[in-house]
Amino acid sequence: MPRPRRSSAIALLSIVVAAPLVLAACTTEGGDSGGSGGSGGSSGDGGGSDLSFAVITHGSAGDAFWDVVQNGAEAAGEDLGISVDYQSDGDPQRQAQLIDAAVNQDVDGIVVSMANPDALQDSVEAAVEAGIPVVSINSGGDRSAAFGAIGHVGQDEAIAGRGAGAELASGGATNVLCVMHEAGNIGLEQRCSGAAQGLGSDVTPVQIDINDLQGAQSTIASQLQADPTIDAVLTLNSAVAAVAVEAATDAGSEAQVATFDLDQDVISGIQAGDIAFAVDQQQYEQGYLPIVMLKLYVQNLNTVGGGQPVLTGPGIVDESNVDEIADLASAGTR
Repeated sequence: MPRPRRSSAIALLSIVVAAPLVLAACTTEGGDSGGSGGSGGSSGDGGGSDLSFAVITHGSAGDAFWDVVQNGAEAAGEDLGISVDYQSDGDPQRQAQLIDAAVNQDVDGIVVSMANPDALQDSVEAAVEAGIPVVSINSGGDRSAAFGAIGHVGQDEAIAGRGAGAELASGGATNVLCVMHEAGNIGLEQRCSGAAQGLGSDVTPVQIDINDLQGAQSTIASQLQADPTIDAVLTLNSAVAAVAVEAATDAGSEAQVATFDLDQDVISGIQAGDIAFAVDQQQYEQGYLPIVMLKLYVQNLNTVGGGQPVLTGPGIVDESNVDEIADLASAGTR
């Protein structure tokens, strides 16, 4: 399977330890878009047909990134014969309620993303107290062990940010606008601060609303017009990348655009030369691997990672490897 190229800026910053668990089991099975509950997995022969796991994320309905996470979780359920119920809600209080409901349903394991750890702490700790193993994914990995989680799967956002900043610097950027799309998301804050470290100078953060992309485009364009020395825009969400490209055009700016995360529009943008690169955290693994980890724990008391997070990224997708990744993305696994 083609793998995203790791730039010299990133190659020394992270070690992906997830691959050995998943290579033998990866499929391209998919599910419904994020935001609505879905279940998968009862026909596999992995010896887990009596197990039921809940996957509860902060993804927005229809977000392409979280669709791939859901695809990974449901594919793992299918492969291993485990019932997987995927649900999501971007409001941290409602996400906590989904965790509480899963505990009341006496599921065998819970996978949770923790963009707002403080809001989820009581619910996660209640799950652990009830004897339900928890694996965190995507965000909150620096807090989840203290809440009792048995592991975390994702990328280190500070490392990824430093890699993105260094990659931008290698392309000549000196003044970067960092576009944050979720207020209070600690992972996004870590990406921007890491980017400043990798760049070697301050970056300018700007807050937009992921649910108002037209407004986001206007905000980014205004920032570019107000400061013509901005020579790069770093978005932290694939959907925002496309509007950042349009915003640069609106502002008459030649700032390069780079982004975190992949979707079809980002891939097309890289192929067209409109987007310099994407930081790829291989979110399919963030769905797939926790199901494997929970099964191993429930059935054999195995833990994975030795107390450290299982890193799925970062990698870089750019013009050198985007064509290899494109076919996989169209299958819903990248």
